[in-house]
Amino acid sequence: MPSVSPTLAAAMADAANSVTDALERILPKSDFAEQKLFDAMRYSALGGGKRLRPFLVMSAAQLFGVDQDCALRVAAAVECVHCYSLVHDDLPAMDNADLRRGKPTLHKVYDEATAILAGDALLTLAFEILADSRTHEDPKVRCNLVTALAKASGVHGMVGGQMLDLIAESSELDIGAITRLQRLKTGELIAFSAEAGSILGKASMQHHNALRAYAHDLGLAFQIIDDLLDAEGTEAETGKSVGRDAQAGKATFVTILGLDRARNQARLLSEQAVQHLSVFNGRAKNLEDVARFVVDRKS
Repeated sequence: MPSVSPTLAAAMADAANSVTDALERILPKSDFAEQKLFDAMRYSALGGGKRLRPFLVMSAAQLFGVDQDCALRVAAAVECVHCYSLVHDDLPAMDNADLRRGKPTLHKVYDEATAILAGDALLTLAFEILADSRTHEDPKVRCNLVTALAKASGVHGMVGGQMLDLIAESSELDIGAITRLQRLKTGELIAFSAEAGSILGKASMQHHNALRAYAHDLGLAFQIIDDLLDAEGTEAETGKSVGRDAQAGKATFVTILGLDRARNQARLLSEQAVQHLSVFNGRAKNLEDVARFVVDRKS
């Protein structure tokens, strides 16, 4: 599998820089007494990362001619939710991780209570961004974005998946249960990221469903590679703690399928994701390239 193409790398870097600039403007900063909270939010959200989900938002939005500033605000909202999830996922009550994006985790730099509040604040900020008229002039579009992100983030999405992930530490899960776990924990937010472009562009149901199907396969492929990196990767490569699944005795795609079958399954899902994009007649090249990139990544 070839490494990421220079064209895709440049596009992802440009989107990441744009989203970081947007977050820099949006995130609060002041000399108020609660400045510690603001600093913690910024530490988490401005601390690097691939910005994959924002890239999906922006690439999908381009398919429908959406104004770039509108797409950028939605991309920033998605990244706020993603960063909140990482902060809470790293807490002692969850994964108790020491390293994230090559840096000490938020609760290690500040403290556990501040990390909880920073995560809460990032989550709620995301919905403040989406509800703002600057995100889209049509209030129905804004309501649809808020509803879709709430579903992707809540009990029928990421939070529900995190609960299943905790249960997996003490229960035997089969491949079907693990697939559902990862669709909720990882896949739903990735699906929203692709869908958001079609919501912003008031796209047809055919295009909307194609992006959702693409993103669900992409999300599973992404998670399988995450499991492989946890099993085979190093902290230097991944920028985060590794070997946590084995330490917790947690069933994953790797423990059930084995390394080779898991890797092959990720590649199959990646190609299946690309096939869903055929309705765009070659106009979704960035999204096609991302689907292949996620199975070759090292972090």
